[in-house]
Amino acid sequence: MSVARAELVVDLDAIEANVRRLAAAAGPARLMVVVKADGYGHGMVPVARAARRAGAPWLGAAVLEEALALREAGDTGRILTWLTVPGEDVRAGVRAGLDLTAYSVAEVEHVRAAARDTGVRARLQLKIDTGLHRGGATETAWPAVVQAALDAQRSGEVEVTGMWSHLACADEPDHPANGAQEGVFARAVSVAEDAGLRFEVRHLANSAATLVRPSAHWDLVRCGIAAYGLTPDPVLGTATELGLRQAMTVRSHLVLVKPVAAGEAVSYGHTWRAPRDTVVGLVPLGYGDGIPRHASSGPDGRGAEVLVGGRRAPVRGRICMDQFVVELGHPADGGIPARAGDPVTLLGSADGAPSAQDWADAAGTIGYEIVTRMRGRQQRRYVGAHAEEDTR
Repeated sequence: MSVARAELVVDLDAIEANVRRLAAAAGPARLMVVVKADGYGHGMVPVARAARRAGAPWLGAAVLEEALALREAGDTGRILTWLTVPGEDVRAGVRAGLDLTAYSVAEVEHVRAAARDTGVRARLQLKIDTGLHRGGATETAWPAVVQAALDAQRSGEVEVTGMWSHLACADEPDHPANGAQEGVFARAVSVAEDAGLRFEVRHLANSAATLVRPSAHWDLVRCGIAAYGLTPDPVLGTATELGLRQAMTVRSHLVLVKPVAAGEAVSYGHTWRAPRDTVVGLVPLGYGDGIPRHASSGPDGRGAEVLVGGRRAPVRGRICMDQFVVELGHPADGGIPARAGDPVTLLGSADGAPSAQDWADAAGTIGYEIVTRMRGRQQRRYVGAHAEEDTR
């Protein structure tokens, strides 16, 4: 059997455990698991199946093609999608029974027209901008959006199923924006309900708010990163402290092990020089595989680390498109004894392995980006009690 050059292993049992943990934290609110961006790099369809099995009644997909792919894979449950461009054809989403989102009167009318064209009553949710100032209607525009949706519902062309918004600073529990946004949301709910709309779900909380802000739970919470076993922010606690299990492991093998003399430099730009005689190993993954170049080491040697032989080995020099170098240390000085072919764990949940957050810290980014970008040339493999059926 050929050895995989590199593999991305996704533990679907961990996904299930995380979903159950989040559902318990959310209760009595229901849970939406967000599976956009190919399930944050974990594989959208297998993750969705694991989430459904763990009891998630809702899935979230940012764009229409993601939601339609879930339908094509056999998912018949509730799916919310929210990001379209003006004029985008949403008729397939209406036919598929997806819950679409409108930010404006124009979007409400666009969905209403799609319902007329298809002869299918559209499911529609309205989004209010409570302070993130990204998608959503402003408070000033909100009454007109509500009225347009109410007119569309009274015509029988649209069923308004929910309203929602998104928090900007939920990963900073003491940030004043949290309370301010909750206040705007509550006012928007009152405006809509006073006008005559009755919602199946009202939702505001993301992963962070699900875990630490019960006042934001309403009827439904939307969990993305926490479902994959990563902390929304280290300030809230590590994944383990939050009761989460990282689902992704990235593994490879050393391609080459060789000595580097004191004073010799490594990789492009010679940004790191060996201060003493040492031994380095070559890992056959790079930024073409989603390994962040910003996690390279500088002259001070600080950067990402990997696990070799049960010990941490630091990245040395710049991470390249297809490969990078790690320092094993000279065996005579207590370095890691290793040879070509030995396994390397870039990130994972095994004892001693760097976490996605460790890589995020080294790269100056967030754990979300680390796992989501891991969609290069690794062979993806799924493990777990139901892995075979989830990947059919």
